[in-house]
Amino acid sequence: MIGIFKEQARLLLTYQPDRFNDTHWLDEKLRHDGSVTLRRTFTFTNAGLASIGKPLQIDDDSERVFVLGVSEGDYYKVNKDVLGLKYDLRLDRAMKLEPRTFVANRDISIFRKIDELIDEPIIVGGADESAIPLADFDQLMKTFPTSTELTHYARSRIARVLKDYFGTLSDAERHLNKYLEKKSRLVTSSRGGLLETFELQKFEYIHAELKEMLREAEEYQEKDWQRKILDLLLFIFPKYIAVLENVQIKDFYSKPGRATNRYIDLMLVDANGSVDIIEVKKPFSNALLSRHKYRDNHTPRTELAGAVMQAEKYLFHLSKWGCTGEQEIYKKHKSELPVDIQMKITNPKALILLGRDKDFTDEQRFDFEIIRRKYANMVDIMTYDDLLRRVENIIAMMKQRVSGGSSQ
Repeated sequence: MIGIFKEQARLLLTYQPDRFNDTHWLDEKLRHDGSVTLRRTFTFTNAGLASIGKPLQIDDDSERVFVLGVSEGDYYKVNKDVLGLKYDLRLDRAMKLEPRTFVANRDISIFRKIDELIDEPIIVGGADESAIPLADFDQLMKTFPTSTELTHYARSRIARVLKDYFGTLSDAERHLNKYLEKKSRLVTSSRGGLLETFELQKFEYIHAELKEMLREAEEYQEKDWQRKILDLLLFIFPKYIAVLENVQIKDFYSKPGRATNRYIDLMLVDANGSVDIIEVKKPFSNALLSRHKYRDNHTPRTELAGAVMQAEKYLFHLSKWGCTGEQEIYKKHKSELPVDIQMKITNPKALILLGRDKDFTDEQRFDFEIIRRKYANMVDIMTYDDLLRRVENIIAMMKQRVSGGSSQ
């Protein structure tokens, strides 16, 4: 049995044997091997043995005490060798520390599992800008998987909790990178064959990542969802080279005589400098059409109608701003754009991504298509199931080309 407590400038770990054992095995392990590992998590040497207020009595079988960490400013620093990490661990001195902070079910080392997913120091709590906030770390501990759950899916869930703080790669991303590392060893008949195979792998990765995100949509905040989806959309729509956030535009019509500032959440810029806007909403299943009919028609729900109206207003104000707007947007966002690119507001369009249509009836599907075509000259309304189908069709065609090329 282990316990963790604070003593002045040290963080201590105590080991107390159960009623069937004593500390002799531990002492023998230290003497013979030079180190001992407790709970498959903590590894100590003789140098780590500590005494509390009195000299250490080796013949005392009741407990052994080790120095787990030392105070450094507002943190306890735990040596990387104690936990088997790549870097020293730092824990906010104000946080509650107990064995479950370090060890999950079936003696799974929490920090070692985190360390496998990142390549930078782990800092929990405190004022450091790269630290995991205490509330988020507590949530991570509550959802930490057991040993039987450490599959690719479970590991990706851990990675997602950490991604805001460490830039960690998900499993799907790691699979893609592993493929890229091996591509030089691929046997292909031509560079074209290699490119087609790579493109297929890329879209398979996008499809897997998108399906996983849709399964876990409720775990995302709106901004995190938008950022992740946009990363995938730039692969699917390669014409766009940049995404600008919180773009300020001028509204000269709402209040006659003076301009009002409006803000477009997300603006897309293509390789020629032309701009479009995109509205990305979370994939709520009941966000598109009414379930009940009005005069034998399924009508747009508030979220769909509101997103279309908002997009049309943005496009109106953007187009009216003209050349002055092009210069203003470039001036404020030039650090995010290629050098000397010329911004162009030329008949911009809007893409709205929201909702699911997989449970539509035939009548709902028909009415929804009419609504989409009504706005098609300015606004492209796409559901997440549309996006999945688009990627699936791309994959199917690429597989045909790859298999056709290999049979020649």
